[in-house]
Amino acid sequence: MAAQPVAEAKVFLHIGEPKTGTTFLQQVMWSNRAELAAQGVVLPGHHPQDHFRASQDLRGIEKLPTDPAGSWTGEWEILASQAQQAGKTPVISHELFCAADSAQAGRAVRSLARAQVHVVLTVRDVATLLPAEWQETVKHRNTRSWEDWLRDVIDRESVDADRRQWWFWRVHDTMAILRLWAEHVPPERIHVITTAPRGSASGLLWERFASVLGVAPGSADLSRARPNASLGMAETEFLRRLNQALPGRDEIPDWFYMWNVKETVAHRALAGRAGESRLVLPADRDAWAKEQSETLIAGLRDCGYDVVGDLDDLRPPQVTEPPASPSDQPAERMLDAAVQAAAALVVNQYQRENRAARPREPRGRGVAGRIESAIAGSPRLKRAVRESSSRYPAVRRLRVLAWRALERIRTRDH
Repeated sequence: MAAQPVAEAKVFLHIGEPKTGTTFLQQVMWSNRAELAAQGVVLPGHHPQDHFRASQDLRGIEKLPTDPAGSWTGEWEILASQAQQAGKTPVISHELFCAADSAQAGRAVRSLARAQVHVVLTVRDVATLLPAEWQETVKHRNTRSWEDWLRDVIDRESVDADRRQWWFWRVHDTMAILRLWAEHVPPERIHVITTAPRGSASGLLWERFASVLGVAPGSADLSRARPNASLGMAETEFLRRLNQALPGRDEIPDWFYMWNVKETVAHRALAGRAGESRLVLPADRDAWAKEQSETLIAGLRDCGYDVVGDLDDLRPPQVTEPPASPSDQPAERMLDAAVQAAAALVVNQYQRENRAARPREPRGRGVAGRIESAIAGSPRLKRAVRESSSRYPAVRRLRVLAWRALERIRTRDH
């Protein structure tokens, strides 16, 4: 009997887009690592932040010297080396990879070239994407109102000949992003996954993503994924006004804002509070959204990429609730949000100054998980390792070897 050909190794690079269910997918994968490893799929690194840091390094984003998290120089090299030496099918996932330019995308693909590189892009209809993205900009210290921001994105930026110079279009000009990566990866190895429309079963996006990875969707426990709850309109408007009151980046650097305002105030204190209404695209923008959607659908239909899901999911949904503006929210709701935010900041400050009062991180399952949990609980150790990694190639190689050893332990434990 003739020998069967050996299947070529694969690596999946999930590049975004932001606000298309990426956090949910990442949470599912990271919280089900052992189950995925049993099916031959692994995640390089020890934490989702490793993939974020690698995306920053790949794109050449400057790290502020005051940031206590340590340098991310060399983080892409480490993650790519772990992927190359995984012995299984690795998945690298962060939504900011889609902000890469052609040279950076080419570097990423060349770094992974021992394996067959597959690029995965998740996409969403523009009508529900815009409110989600404006809210996200507010969580990154934007002070502009919904209406003002929307005018810029639609009326000025969307018609620019080089609209990817603007952040929204840099990460959401879907066809431009796909063409850029297609310079380095054949179109049949570029997978475009449509996000499920609002009201669909929560696991549908994971089912589509799992089908690309070649794993059984039912093998993952979706209840382990942390919900990425959105902010209500009153909470978002409070946060926007807080941004207006805060001093600039010279006095409050972005890393401090991310730790204390985005994470503590937005995510811990305000996310998931029941809102009276949700933000939707104004009716006078409906025709523009439909035109954008039809252009994207036509482009994806004729592109040669592997489209997973239903292209109809990219059409704007029918809006039934009356439009509302964040700036018109009742003062008492914003006051309530402000009180909760202040309480969260007090608790956060107390826990920072008293280690015994800090909530315990859930311990990882198995020996490998417990080792990773111990390292994650030591900021000084993490910073020291990262700073050494940025200076010494030998330390970077040692981190790759350590990851491989932990993956073998995780496979044995499972």
